[in-house]
Amino acid sequence: MGCWTPRFLALSGAFCLTSFGNSAASPWAEVGDAQLRSDIEVLAASGIIDNVTTQWPLPWGGILYGLGQSDVLDGQPDYVRAAAERVAREAQDAIATDRMNYAVSVDATNLPNVVRGFDALGREDVQGQASAEWMGEDTAVRLQIGGQSLNRFDHQTLVLDGSYLIQRAGNALIYAGYITHWWGPGWDSALSLSNNARPFPQIGITRMDTTPFSSPWLSWMGPWQAEFLVGVLDGPRLATNTVFDGTRFAMNPLPGLEFALARSQELCGSNQPPTDYFNGIHPCKPFAEYFNVTNDLAHPSASKDETNIDLRYTNRFRDISYALYTQEMNRDTGPFVHSDTSHLFGATVWTPISGVPVRLTAEFADTISTRNFFSFADDFYGQTYWDYKYQDGWQYRNRTLGSSLDTDSRLASFHASWPAPNDWTYTLTYYRASISSPNTPTSDSPVTPAGANRVSAIPVTIDIGEARARVPLGNFSIDFAARLQDDQPWPDHGFAAAGEVAVTCRL
Repeated sequence: MGCWTPRFLALSGAFCLTSFGNSAASPWAEVGDAQLRSDIEVLAASGIIDNVTTQWPLPWGGILYGLGQSDVLDGQPDYVRAAAERVAREAQDAIATDRMNYAVSVDATNLPNVVRGFDALGREDVQGQASAEWMGEDTAVRLQIGGQSLNRFDHQTLVLDGSYLIQRAGNALIYAGYITHWWGPGWDSALSLSNNARPFPQIGITRMDTTPFSSPWLSWMGPWQAEFLVGVLDGPRLATNTVFDGTRFAMNPLPGLEFALARSQELCGSNQPPTDYFNGIHPCKPFAEYFNVTNDLAHPSASKDETNIDLRYTNRFRDISYALYTQEMNRDTGPFVHSDTSHLFGATVWTPISGVPVRLTAEFADTISTRNFFSFADDFYGQTYWDYKYQDGWQYRNRTLGSSLDTDSRLASFHASWPAPNDWTYTLTYYRASISSPNTPTSDSPVTPAGANRVSAIPVTIDIGEARARVPLGNFSIDFAARLQDDQPWPDHGFAAAGEVAVTCRL
């Protein structure tokens, strides 16, 4: 990793200072910008755009349609108008066509954050990428190449994350590449598909906007969004070259209400225990398994499934916008009985304080499965992200595809975030992370050998305080973060202080 040195940073900075553009061409808003997401949710709470906002990347089509309606900002509070201006400015820059855009990004820290929320920074001590992108009327291309330092989580240094080819086909975007997804209403956890693990190679299709059905039989759904993707979990695994697919459908049937269903699967690949016990084989029948929704002793499936039910309600009371949300994830079983359900609950309030819109968020995520949907007194340990058919569990390159704390963990988080007039953004966060449990099976358990928590095999509760600032300076966007925590995941332990700097320069 000798290229990520102070000399490299200095050369990148000098290159940025001599460049002129500062926009990223993209047909969708991507995972990572918490202020952009906050602004979009404020617009949804105010009825300016629809409420289909929990499936990221989020295509710009539906957002720009809402902002383009006449008199849409009449009578709105100042902070809503400011949010609309920021979103419109970023969207218009992003969809500008027929120009090349270049970027260089570097992230360095002495201790990566154990909690990876929607706006997470680096996974490793040092990482960096360079990208080139172009967007035409119907096609978008980005090549993003970089590297990262080594640690016990990922031994691959070449990074292609964020590279893609996107083609418009009618009202759909067809894509291929390494795309980061965030499926769910949570800010700090998405139970089945998040940015915790690096993106795997995939192809997919998503709607370009959220136009309602014209049919009177289906128009009651209101604005809606749908996405399907299929990819390969490559890299070092026990079950090699496992296929992953995901389907999510979200709709806005009532003002302020978003309802979504998502189903994801691991299937096929090699080196799994047999599910056809009579013949001792593990069949690979992707089409049959996609439509197979049963999984019991009499009819075992050959795939590992996760199914999500997401609900989010948002509205405004006087000048205060708010959102209430939940996500429930069922593991490979029935919807309500024997469901092995993980839970997430949260609430967000946007309130003007001395003329500044402050976002306050409280969230709780629990990956200790309950046997039935809400049977909280009947917990089921070591099962949330594990399945006997796939000994690696629900992970890619040794990181869980969902919650950053992995199985049998609880995360309570509290945020206060606000933008300044100069477009700086400040965030104060408190996390209480209870990682693993005394009841979690160990890694050498003969029953669930991969059931152990991958973040910390020894249970630990960590209190983390973080202060962050995002600073735009011309072509630069700089994130500063400082963290204090009273303990660390095993095998480390004890108090720790961390600083992190992430710099992106758009050329």
